This record gives sequence, C-alpha cells and structure tokens, in this order.
Amino acid sequence: MSPLSLFHPIVAEWFERRFTAPTEAQALGWPAIARNRRTLICAPTGSGKTLAAFLLCIDRLLRAAIDGSLGDSAHVVYVSPLKALSNDVHRNLSIPLQEIMELAKAKGLVPTPLRVALRTGDTPANERQSTARKPPHIWITTPESLYILLTSESGRRGLAGVRTVILDEIHSIAGSKRGSHLSISMQRLCALAGEQVTRIGLSATLRPVEEAARFLSGSRGLDSAGNPDCAIVNIGHQREMDLQIEMPDAELGPIATHELWDETISRIAALTSAHRTTILFVNTRRLVERVAHLLSQKIGEENIVAHHGSLSRKTRLKAEQRLKNGEVQVCVATSSLELGIDIGAVDLVCQIGSPRSIGVLLQRVGRSGHSQGGLPVGRVFPLTRDELVECAGLIYAVRKGELDRLSIPPWPLDILSQQLVAMCAAQEWSVDELFEVVRGAYPYRDLPREAFDAVVRMLSEGISARLGRRSAYLHHDRVHKVLRGRRGARLAAITSGGAIPDNADYDVIAEPEGTYVGSVNEDFAVESLAGDVFLLGNSSWRIRRIEKGKVRVEDAHGQAPNVPFWLGEAPGRTTELSKLVSEVREGIEERIADRRECLQWLMKEPGLSQAAAEQAYEYVAEGKRVLGAVPSDTHIVAERFFDETGGMQLVLHAPFGARINKAWGLALRKRFCRSFDFELQASATDDGINLSLGPQHSFPLNDLLLFLRPQKLDEVLTQAVLASPVFVTRWRWTLTRSLALLRFSGGKRIPAPVQRMRSDDMLAAVFPAQAQCQDNRMTLDVEVPDHPLVFETLRDCLHEAMDVDGLRRVLQCIERGLIRFSAKDTPMPSAFSHEILNAMPYAFLDDAPLEERRARAVVLRRALPERADELGRLDPDAIRSAAEDTWPVIRDGDELHDALLGLILLPETETKRLPEQASSWMDQLISEGLAYVREQNGRRYWAASEMKEVSDGDCMVRAVRGWVEVSGPVTPSEVSSLLGFDEDDVLTVLTALEGEGLVLQGSFSEKGETEFCDRRILARIHRATIAHLRREIEPVAPALFLRFLFSWQHLAPGTQLEGELGLLEVIDQLQGFETAAAAWEAEILQARIRDYRPALLDSLCLGGDVVWGRWRRRATQAEVPSRRPGLTRTAPLGLGIRDDIHWLLDETPADETALSVPARSVLDFLRRRGASFFPEIMAGIRHLPSEIEEALWQLVAAGLVTADSFAALRSLVTGETKRQEHSRRRRRQPRRTREGRWSLLQNGGTAPENKAESWALQYLRRYGVFCRELLARESSAPPWRDLIRVLRRLEARGEIRGGRFIAGLNGEQFALPEAVDALRAMRRKEPAREYMRVSACDPLNLVGILLPGDRIAAILGNRIVYRDGVPVAAIENGQTRILGQVETDEHPVLDRLLDSRPFVSLKHG
Repeated sequence: MSPLSLFHPIVAEWFERRFTAPTEAQALGWPAIARNRRTLICAPTGSGKTLAAFLLCIDRLLRAAIDGSLGDSAHVVYVSPLKALSNDVHRNLSIPLQEIMELAKAKGLVPTPLRVALRTGDTPANERQSTARKPPHIWITTPESLYILLTSESGRRGLAGVRTVILDEIHSIAGSKRGSHLSISMQRLCALAGEQVTRIGLSATLRPVEEAARFLSGSRGLDSAGNPDCAIVNIGHQREMDLQIEMPDAELGPIATHELWDETISRIAALTSAHRTTILFVNTRRLVERVAHLLSQKIGEENIVAHHGSLSRKTRLKAEQRLKNGEVQVCVATSSLELGIDIGAVDLVCQIGSPRSIGVLLQRVGRSGHSQGGLPVGRVFPLTRDELVECAGLIYAVRKGELDRLSIPPWPLDILSQQLVAMCAAQEWSVDELFEVVRGAYPYRDLPREAFDAVVRMLSEGISARLGRRSAYLHHDRVHKVLRGRRGARLAAITSGGAIPDNADYDVIAEPEGTYVGSVNEDFAVESLAGDVFLLGNSSWRIRRIEKGKVRVEDAHGQAPNVPFWLGEAPGRTTELSKLVSEVREGIEERIADRRECLQWLMKEPGLSQAAAEQAYEYVAEGKRVLGAVPSDTHIVAERFFDETGGMQLVLHAPFGARINKAWGLALRKRFCRSFDFELQASATDDGINLSLGPQHSFPLNDLLLFLRPQKLDEVLTQAVLASPVFVTRWRWTLTRSLALLRFSGGKRIPAPVQRMRSDDMLAAVFPAQAQCQDNRMTLDVEVPDHPLVFETLRDCLHEAMDVDGLRRVLQCIERGLIRFSAKDTPMPSAFSHEILNAMPYAFLDDAPLEERRARAVVLRRALPERADELGRLDPDAIRSAAEDTWPVIRDGDELHDALLGLILLPETETKRLPEQASSWMDQLISEGLAYVREQNGRRYWAASEMKEVSDGDCMVRAVRGWVEVSGPVTPSEVSSLLGFDEDDVLTVLTALEGEGLVLQGSFSEKGETEFCDRRILARIHRATIAHLRREIEPVAPALFLRFLFSWQHLAPGTQLEGELGLLEVIDQLQGFETAAAAWEAEILQARIRDYRPALLDSLCLGGDVVWGRWRRRATQAEVPSRRPGLTRTAPLGLGIRDDIHWLLDETPADETALSVPARSVLDFLRRRGASFFPEIMAGIRHLPSEIEEALWQLVAAGLVTADSFAALRSLVTGETKRQEHSRRRRRQPRRTREGRWSLLQNGGTAPENKAESWALQYLRRYGVFCRELLARESSAPPWRDLIRVLRRLEARGEIRGGRFIAGLNGEQFALPEAVDALRAMRRKEPAREYMRVSACDPLNLVGILLPGDRIAAILGNRIVYRDGVPVAAIENGQTRILGQVETDEHPVLDRLLDSRPFVSLKHG
C-alpha cells in the first residue's frame, strides 16, 4: 500500500506535485502517526522529518475544514527549542497550507481557512491579543511560550482541543532543565486536552534513541520493564559527508597567534569565494563578532552577516533572509543556526575550533547539502595543538558512527516549584492528583513524595521562616488536601517563568530611532565609557550613554571597534568525545616508534591530511618525550615544575572533559586547603587540572592520589562547592527558576545587581552558615540545611556544572588499577601543559582575576635539552653553586654563634669548612657562655648554649633540618654519615619535613638514590639550571657568527680537511648549493681542502660517491647560437652525494621543446641506452661530434644530464676546450669533454616523505645555525613556510634547538646542538685580528645578508676580505671597495689578500 493512501486525495495530489516520492522517514512514520501512536522519528538532516510530522496533521485539519467540524481552538502544537527555528517553520508551513487550500478550491471544495500562528518571546503584543481572541489551528511555539499559554486563561481556552503535539530537535532539550520544564508542560497539556493527545518527536542525532522515546512518551507511556509505548522510526544519524580538517601553513601552538588567525581567516575567505553560500560556526558570541569583523576586511562587509542569540529578532531574521536569498556569501553564527532552520541552499560549513560535541558537529555540518541526496561539506579549522587532536577525535567519531549520549536530569526541584505555581494559579488541584500528574513526566518518574511535599511546603509557607509568608505563592488547604494559587501567583509565573537562567545582559538601543539592536554582558557594559565603539551584528556602534540595564548607542560608521564579551559561554567537551580523543592519543602512542606507520594510521582512521597527521604526531611525541607517557583516559600523568616566582605548578593531565576535571580540581583544592591550611589557585580544562602550589604545598608527587578517595568524594566536593564562585551563581539561577527570585516586577525587569543582592539575602535566610563570617565558624565543615532549593543548587553544581559520578568512576578505576597513574617533576612545562596553563577565565575554580594568576608566571618555552634523560637533570654547577651560596658566611664570633643556632650541631669533623680563626672564636664563645661542645652518639659537636636543655631526639630533628637548609640535594645516608645519626631516624625526619612543605623528595643529581632538598634551594637550582641553558644560546653578533662559520665550514686555519674523506665531508656539507661552475675547484674546494688536487674529485666522481649537475631545472634557451655551448663557466652548478640525489634534484620537468635538435637526439639516446661514452653516443645518432658536444652542454645547463667524471666539466670551466679548438694538433688530442660516461641526471631512489625536512637538515649541516635570511644564498631552497614547519617539528622532537642565536635578526632561528656548543666555544675565544679571504661565489658571502653593507654579486672574480668576521674590503668587477674602517698598516695585507692568487688566510701583527 502506498504511504499516500493515508491522505485525503487533495493532500496526496499536492504532495505528488511537489515531490517525487516520500522519503524513508516519511514512509515509515506516517502509518504510526495515522494510528495516533506516539512516534519518534530519528533521521539525518534533510530527510523530511518536519513534513512527516505535519502532513497528517494538515490532512486531518483539511478533512475537518471540509466537513465543517473544524472549531476555533488549536488542534496542533509544534514546539521548537529555538525561536529562529520556530520562525522558519512558521514561514515554511504557510506555503503548503496555502497551496493545499487553493487546490481544494480548484476541486470545487470550500474548506474553512486554516490558521497558523507563531508565539515566541519575540511575538508583538498585538499579535498575542489577536490569537487570544481567535486561537489558531496550529501553534508554532517554544517551550517557554507553551508554558505561558498553559498558564494564561486565554491560552488554556485555545489549547483545550489540541490533539497532536510535535516536539522538534528533541535531542537539544531533553538533556537539560528546559526538557524537564517541557515535560511537565506536556503533562499539563494532556491533562487539559485529554490523554488522546498524539505525541510526535523529531531528532536528527540521538543516542540512545530509546531514552528519547521514554522522554517523549512520559512515565505513563512505559511498560513495567521501562520500555516506551512508542513507534521508533530510526533511519540512523550516519550520512555520507565531505568532512576534513583544514591546516594552516604555520605550525600550531598552545594559543592561536595573530599570524595564525590571519592565515585562518584568509583561508576561509578563499573557501567562501569558491562557494555560493557558507555558514561559519564558532563557539561563542564574542567570536562571532570578532570573526565577522576580520572576515569582512577580506571579502567586504556587504558579503557577510552575523547571527547569535544576543542580536535582536529583527537583525536575526534579516540575516536569515539575506542568507536564504543568496545576498551574502557567508554567515558567522553560533548554535543559533545549527538546528533545522531553513536558510536555503548552503554549499559549505566551516567550524573554527572544536565544537566540543560529536552531535553538534554533525548538526552543523548537516546544514550544508540540506536536501535529499545532498552531500554535506564541512571544514574544521583547529587553532591549537590540543584542538587538532580533539578535531581528530571528532572526525574519528564521525567515521566510527559514534554519538554523544543523552542524559536526562532527574526531577529538578526548581523547575517543579515553578510549574506547581503555574498549575495552581491556573486551577485548583488536589495534592495527590497534582503529584500524579507531575510524576507522569518522564524526568519526574522517580520523584520522591518527600521532595514533592518539601517544595509544596516551601511554596505555601515561604522560602524561609525568617522571610515569612510574603514569599509564598500557594494556599495549602491541608484539611481538604487542596492547592490553589495566591494573589499574584499567575503574574509571577507568566512574567518570570522559564528554565533559561538570566545572564545579566544589558539591552543595546540604537538612537535616535530607539531600535533594539541586541544585548551585551553586564560587565562589558559597566566597564565601557561614553564614546567607546564596539561591534554588534558586525556593525560598529558608538556608546552615547549607559543607563540602568540599557546601553544607548549610535551608528559609528565603521570606526575601529572593540569586541564585546559574554561570560561563561564556552562549551565543555562531552564524555564520548573525550573518550575518542584518548583513543587518538593512545593510537599515536602505540605507533610512536614508527613515524611512518603512525602517520598512515592517522590518515586512514581519523582521516587526517598529511600535514595534520605530522603535527599531531610531533605534538604527542614531544609531550611523551618530556613526560615519558601520553595522558589518556587509561593513563593519568601528574607533572610538577617551578614557575618564575619560585612557586610550583602542578598539572594533572587527565583528558576526561571539563565537567569531571572541574569536580576533581575543586575537590583537590579543598583537600589541599585542609591539609596545608593554605588557599591556592586552580583551573580545570577538558584535558587537565592546574594547581598553583605555594611553598606550603610540599609532598611526594606520587602521593597526589592519596588526597582524594571515592568514599569521601561527595562530602569533600560538597564543601568545596560551597566555597567556590559556582555555588553563588547556581543559587541565583535556582532561585530564579523556582520563582523565589523574580525577573520582573511592576512590569519592569529587575536589574541584575538588585537580583544579586536579593539572592544573597535569601541565602542568608535559608542557609545562614554559608553566609556567616568564617571567623565565627565553629567547625571546618559547613552544615547543609535540609531545604529543597539548597539541595537542588548543590545537585546542579555536582551533576550539571560538574560530573561527580564520572569522577567517582575514575577514582574507583584508579584504585582497582584499571587506570594507570604516573608522576614526574620537570624543569619546565611539557607541551601537554601549555594550553592548560593558558586556560581562559571560565576554567578558573577560584575568584582570582586573570592578571593575578600564578600560572601566568610560567614561561612557556620549547624544551631545551635534546634527550629525554636530560629533562629532569639539574645542572651540577647550579647544585654546587646553590650549596655554596646557602652555607653561612662566618667572619667573626657573632656570625659563628649565629651559624650554630641555624646548624644546631656542627660536627668537629666539619669545622675544616670554617675559617682558620674559627677555633679561637669558638673558645671565646665558650668562655662567654654562648657555646659549648656537645657529646652525642659518641661524637663531638659544636653547639650554641641554647641547645643544652634540648633532648637528643629533638636536637637530632633540628639538626637535620638545619643542615638541609644549607645543603643542596642530599641522601639520608649522607646526612646520617655527616651528623652521626641512624639512617632510618634521619629518613623519618626528612619525610616529616617533606610533609611540612620544607623539603622535596626526588632524584636531582646523578647519585642514583632518593634525595631530599630544601624547597627554596631547589627552586634556586631549577632557575639556575634553566638560566644556564638559556645562556648557552644567548645571541652572538653576526661577526662572531662568521668566525664560527669559518671554522664550521673548514676555512679557518687549522680546520681544513684533507684527502678523499675530507673532500667527501666538505661536499656533504655543501651539497645542494649552486654556484658558478668555475668557482668550485678554484675558489671553494681549495679553500677547504689542504693540498687539494683535481684527482681527488675525479676519483670520487668515477667511484660513484659524488655527482655534479644542475639541481634546479630552468628553461633551456633554444636560440643558442650554433657551435656555442649551452653551459658557460659562470653557469650555476652543484656537487652532491649520489645517494642523496633523490631529494636534491628538482622534480620540475624541463621544457624540452626549447632544446636544439641535436640535444633532443642525445636525450632520447640516453633514455634508451642509459649511461654511454661519447663515442657510443656519436655512433648512435647522426650528428657531428661538435654538435653532440654542444648538445651535452646544453643538456647539462637544463639539468638533464651529468657525467661520471668531473674532467669533462673542468675542461669547459678552465678554457681547455677552447684551446683545443684553436690548436693545430687538436685531432691528435682527445677532448676532455669526451672523458667518462654521460647519463641522465635523474632521481634514482625513493623520494623521502618530506623533502623539505631533508633540505632543512642540509642547511643546518651547512651553517650550523639556520634562519630565513640565509635563504638568500640558496637558489634551490624550498619555500620558507615549508622549511619553518619542518624545523619546528625537528625542534619538538629534540633533534635541534630553537631560539635566538644571531643578534639583530628577526624571526625564528634553529641550530644543531653541536653547533650551539661550537658557537659557545667561539664566544670564549677572543678575536685575534685574523683575516679571511672568501670568494663571492662562496656560501659565506653574507655581506648585505647577515652583515651590514651592500651585497657583493656572487660572480667569478669578486672577492671579500673579513677581519675577525667583519667585512673590510672587497674586489667587485675589478674594482676595490673598502667596506669598513681600515688602518693604514692594513693596506699591504689587504692588497695581498685581494690579488688573484689562490686562497690565503693571514693573521696580522
């Protein structure tokens, strides 16, 4: 049977005209709806769900309209969670209704007109009055407006005939208190209209679908096993889509830099230009304004609109309409556009950052290709390294078909309070009947009668006895067990109802029109001044004045604006996504030893691009190098390090998501406060917790988990929440939702400051222990009163703002060994900790402002040591220096006495550390009664007289403490040997001192034993160690760097190499560098090889070790005159190691059409026959020998051929070929050109994965230190953007160092570790007025590049003379140039150096 057979012929005909066939969702959903069954339709975006729900309703209305039984009450109620979606459905529903009615009239029928009305918070008052007089047949509304209709008298009259309720996007509200609010409203509607109301639920992304069906059905629609009596049409959420991560050219870091933002915006601008319509999603309203402003500078303000919930209805509707009409290229939006709003054809969806939820990503990307059979296209732009891994987890989740799990909050009491007031204000209720109606709502199925009675008691007696009954809304007739509303209850319920808490926003009013533009946060409004310009709706507004609750503005006509902010709006990562992020991390860790395999896995499973996979791999590999492990949901890692103030930062790497981590962070903060009697700052992000430790917080890092046990979690966390800012905010929200705190009074909104003050007053009345002065508190724990609103606030904090149940599971898994735990003290933060330390204010767990955060005192530098085993090692010199500095200075008897008071016991065996006069000073102190010799444990000690009455045990404790305070890291055995005490007793004392926060335990030196060190001394050692590492790479002057290069490249006296091995090393260092062919032997190799002979190079070439040729292929000159070779002695060529030719050689194909006919013939021959001698070539093609010779040189110039001998090239560059041509005996002398075999210059091996990495390493071998400026000497270099990414990854892997090595240069610099050591040694070497002559063709011609002055052309014959690395003179085009200050006695030396004789180096004086 056709699905359309269920419909009236007119409706069926209309459908067939508009659509080819029903979708699967429609075909499966209509039969259940036709039987009046509760029906849940879960299908992807664009599958026709909305029409599936509406069309049978329209069919029934049409039948009633035709037979005249259609009354003036509503028959259908459609509820959407978004006003924008309701507006959209209202518009889209009007068209089919009109077409169906016209078709009916065309058939000769005269049905009663069907009315549709929209009721939201934006509906004008005149429209509300009109619908109150004559209700529509179909209501389009929101949960809050449905609640108002059910509470008002006119609304209840119009809803009495409702037969169908449609709940759209059910997944977006079921898991929140808005869903609980709606569920009771549904029960109220059914009680008003009768149980025959058909419920239809629509959702695109949902898991588990059965839970949503239970929510839709209500508890009365469940069987004894909890299964819903509901038809579930589950088409599945998976849909083919083009979803990719877009990577910038720049390397991602812990925060998004301005350069990265600019590159990201430019890339988005390019993508939007290539598509007709694009939606760009961001996570916050502030980012909407910022991104819209930045993007408008790229593509024009007229091509972009902004859309978010703080804009006025008029502005939002205009943006939606312009987008739908194709008038703009891109719309920047938050969640306000992610649901099923019809905004026309969208070609592309972009997402900046992670949306923190799998379902949200699917919903947003599903806005593109929004048609049956359409392909959604999404591009995700991570801005940080952690976001990259998280986005990889998102793509991985989509590929695996994972979804976030729906969790419905159980029986919220603040929502119950509000709904009870509204219900009893509308009609009188029996208490028992009211309880049963409420329990019919699925979230309230397990509502205890005691909790219900407590709310009723609060509403009938007042929120608190201290406030009296003036806060009561209900009259409770206990005799007849009846509840009814008091005077004012209905008005309070209607004007202050709803489940969305107020965010204290100020309205923005445009003058002089008085038009509502939108809203900004209260704090932003208060901090702004008249005349300030800010963005709202991608328009600039100038503030005229700020009033109570209003910001009066005028058009700023595009002036440079600030970006407003809204607090507390960043979403937290869902539990399911956190698990997938951990899977990606673990997947990388499992394959981390095999980089190629790991990259292949990342590209195959999470579907990353090559660039994204490389960055994700390098980030995780660098983090593991420092921590020794990769944090995941099965392995938690604690990291501790000193900050710049001497304090310590503790980072607990636990990627469980912000809700679990906030709970954990707050609980730990409370336990630390109780254990050490000292408050600390803390923050929690999706990936970990940061605790800023003070000097008092000293403990073995492995003992961290002992501070919190799952058995005491609820108790500890409850006390922690009471002391945190989150409780105050949530208390105000609970009061507002319960109607204890009104939003409106006397027709006006109550200002936010007044609401806060009233909230504080109510807290003091209900919960006096929370508001009392702490000085008068008798106990540490605050006793929580048995009050429904306090209970609900704490439950909100523990289960909504945080996830105490999830944390309990984590702690239990740790106890059972299912989750591993490791700890490490590091000298500086690991890569994993950078983003946690840079947490935004919404992650703070205390009320310290951003500028006072101790975590901001951490200097985030890339790790300096190369090897993992060096990361925890402290500098021995720093340890020795710290110990010496802390030893007391003793210069007289008074200072000796003071030292004895600190050391307590000074063994006579240690008095050798004192000055020679110490014995006489001690005798004087003994005679004055200030000191004495104490005998204990068979040993003699110098001691102050104050210790005479101290017991041996107490004396030992004080002595151990005193000696630790003047020593570096010491072992218990060392202290025992020094002071003569039992080692176990010493260990006991040291452990106790650690508990007091005075010492830290660890392995700080190379002793291989557990050591203890005074906390202050250890902080000093850490700072000295890092300072030492930083001093190693302090930038040097460019002249000193040139001196270093002369040694590094073997030009300086005493550094030249010799023999074939030496020559091979020089070529290995210089390969890839192209310079004039004639310069290689005469000016470059001779300068670096002692007693250089051409035979050395010929031997290496003939042996297959070295190859010569042109690496960078260029267009060949076809118009080369006859008998003139294509290669000259000044043409650039290079030498290289044959094994490296696969990355040295340019892959760009040469333009062979520009070759001469003989050259093409020779090239074809070599391709057929391979390497050939000259006679073989001559015999194989029909050309003259001279033509073949010229053809070979032309092919060399094109970078196409080479020879296995350097002699052929030498004959050209030395002029031997020309001499042979003019010699009468040339027929008897074989041409050198014809020596050796000629072959194609081609890639003979497998190209590396990343050629840029090979080039980067080559430049580091050549220069030791590499920066962008040096590319001026490298004609074959890849683009800097490719090199910088590789260099950063090499640094992250610990293979090279990053920093500032050469002074006076901007941009990043990188160095080989051995080069840093050599550069440091060169710094210690004083200049000796040493002269160095360098050819202008040499790579060390750096004048005008690193050194001041005009550049010297890199051509044959030009030379430069350096004095101690400073250029002083040059020969250029035969003319002498003085480049620096030259003394008279230097002229003979310079004249000698600048002549044309072979390379020389002189030391003057």
